[in-house]
Amino acid sequence: MNELPSLAENRPKKFWQRFSLLGKIIGIVILALLQLIPLLFVEGLLQERLGRRDQATSDITSSWGCNQQIVGPVLMVPYRYYYTEKKEVVVGNRTIWQDTEVNRQDIAYFLPSQLRIEGNAMPQQLHKGIYQAVVYNADLELTGEFAPPDFTPFKLGKFDILWDKVSLGVPIQDLRGAPEALKIHLGDDDLLLLPGSTLKFYPQGIHVDIPNFKVPKAPLPFHLHLTVRGSGDLQFAPLGMENIVHLASTWPDPGFRGAFLPTERTVTPKGFDATWRVSYYGRNFPQQWRDMESPLKVEELNSSYYGVGFLTLIDSYRNVERSMKYGILFIALIFVAFFLFEILAKLRLHLIQYGLVSAALILFYLALLSLSEFIGFGFSYLIAAGTSTLLITAYCSKVLHSGRLTVGLTTGLAAVYGALYVILQLEDYSLLVGTLVLIAALAAVMYATRNVNWYSNE
Repeated sequence: MNELPSLAENRPKKFWQRFSLLGKIIGIVILALLQLIPLLFVEGLLQERLGRRDQATSDITSSWGCNQQIVGPVLMVPYRYYYTEKKEVVVGNRTIWQDTEVNRQDIAYFLPSQLRIEGNAMPQQLHKGIYQAVVYNADLELTGEFAPPDFTPFKLGKFDILWDKVSLGVPIQDLRGAPEALKIHLGDDDLLLLPGSTLKFYPQGIHVDIPNFKVPKAPLPFHLHLTVRGSGDLQFAPLGMENIVHLASTWPDPGFRGAFLPTERTVTPKGFDATWRVSYYGRNFPQQWRDMESPLKVEELNSSYYGVGFLTLIDSYRNVERSMKYGILFIALIFVAFFLFEILAKLRLHLIQYGLVSAALILFYLALLSLSEFIGFGFSYLIAAGTSTLLITAYCSKVLHSGRLTVGLTTGLAAVYGALYVILQLEDYSLLVGTLVLIAALAAVMYATRNVNWYSNE
């Protein structure tokens, strides 16, 4: 008879135990989700810094020079062609239609049969405040030859070639880096190039009129020395039937891009050496054309560019942005670890204590962002991770009341930060490694709780 009141007293106790455990879990989940708010504030700060960086980089490159496009010389030969059309004429008192010969002037464009470019690019870093941009000076030698202009493929009928109005155009994106007057050696003559492009498909560049042009009976060689400066990409167009571009630089982190990749390349910490060999079969425009019927389209030229990009060695902002994607995962892992301490070590931790620990984790990202603007990402990561780990360890040494648990927590934090750093250094395998880390963490939790009787904890 005396046991009945005891059973009655235990029922509400077990009920409140169940409610307390369930409430604790719900509170931890809600608290973890609330940490997304400060993470979003840090992400907004990151985007603001990125905007300031991009503006500073734009200011530098706009004054120095933007992406450079080296197209090559184009020979322009005007001609007059004749055709017959019917016109109304008055004969006596009658108006009749009569075949009348008329003429029209047009331009034929001829591209080089061979184009070789030998270049050396010397990069440097320019600063504006704490931001920097990679720019370069490129010293280029353009050589090659034109085949004698052949009008046979045009099937014009009756026409006259205006050899006294021949001109040469060299499309180039930006010539602010040219230190002196430019001359092109064409055949036996040295011709002074003038600013401005006379090509409809490319508005920037240089040109020269050749009133004393000698009709070539053999391939017409040319040679042009160029010094250009730019930033970002250095691109070339395959104007020749055969195109060979050889480019060397001291920049150790090139990005080869465009319609064609180098056939030969060597990249070392001291720089790169690359050679492109491109034929005219890989492009979408002809070797010669008439302006009247088949002008070259800008889209056709743009799709054929190839070259190299001078990339920033370490983009700290990109690494910080990638690390923030793992923010909620970090907080969740630490909260799970603390909850296991409560279950396995019979501790009682308050939600405020969870919140203070998560605040230290969020400060890691703010410290990482601010430090990476001044020092390398690796050192910034080490300092930010060490500071966060030290804060959590010092606080938890009193909260956990166990040196063994504190050492375990510190080791776990160091392992998680180390795993994140490895993932950030990987490009192609980051997803795979991140998944393996999550599997390992889940396996550790399952192993640690394999003997827990969850009913007894209710």
